[in-house]
Amino acid sequence: MLAVDQLSKALVRIFLTSGKEISLGGFGKLVQVRNPGTAFGIIEGRSWPLFVASIVIFFILVAVLWRWGGPGTAFFQVGLGLIIGGAVGNIIDRIALGAVVDFIDLGFWPMRSWPVFNLADLAIVIGVVITLIMVIKDGFGKGPQEA
Repeated sequence: MLAVDQLSKALVRIFLTSGKEISLGGFGKLVQVRNPGTAFGIIEGRSWPLFVASIVIFFILVAVLWRWGGPGTAFFQVGLGLIIGGAVGNIIDRIALGAVVDFIDLGFWPMRSWPVFNLADLAIVIGVVITLIMVIKDGFGKGPQEA
């Protein structure tokens, strides 16, 4: 995931220079946006505390993955891997460029104000969903004596 994310951002930096965009029909467009804030451009300006927190969370997730493997092992590990890969992709941008390169703009109805994002953000969201599903499934799958 990390390699795909970094490759996509490199291609965007090369081919989608300022003012250029590629229409995706009714599904939005591709356009280069530099995001100095947090994921999905939610918080701008004071992102250093959240940047440090993302590095700490990254190391915690790596420790969890290494130590326990997690419930449902394979799917849980895929979920954590997506989260870790996405986080590292955005951390690399923040360190190397001072901002994260976002380029997917789903400015279509009903979400006209949906923020521009990148593949790392998408991986993080999908990873969180997979991880939560596995944790919930594992929690509900045990009987009262096993929990």
